[in-house]
Amino acid sequence: MSNHPPKVDLRQFQYVVSQCTCANLRKTTRVITQLYDEFLEPSGLLATQFLLLGAIGVSNAIAVTPLAVQLGMDPTTLARNLKPLEREGLVDTVKGTDRRTRIVKLTDRGRETLVKTFPLWQQAQEHVINRIGADRQRALLADWADLVARIQK
Repeated sequence: MSNHPPKVDLRQFQYVVSQCTCANLRKTTRVITQLYDEFLEPSGLLATQFLLLGAIGVSNAIAVTPLAVQLGMDPTTLARNLKPLEREGLVDTVKGTDRRTRIVKLTDRGRETLVKTFPLWQQAQEHVINRIGADRQRALLADWADLVARIQK
């Protein structure tokens, strides 16, 4: 066995960095998330927290596992993301009929926070749409939905 490192073709790695679907989607989501975080900063919520509150609010009360599936998240990651929202009194998590099932719902404070934060989110949304155009934004949403459906098959 040789102590020499294997020869590396840097062109392969450049190709990975520039063409990897995962890497490019993650970069895009980081940039967009940072932008939304900046707009939402006065609310004290991160974009991910706002979206999570919204998803819970739409459902009124929902078990953690179906919520994770709806959001495309691992249930353990979702549970970890719910902790700060619980500490802030924005969501309440209770046991379901089955001991393993946890039901999450917005508190009154969570609903108020969601309503107060919505205009900040709207500003972020309008900012992005103004930058990329409404037609492109609609096309991207359709493409992303299609991508998720094809990958999850």
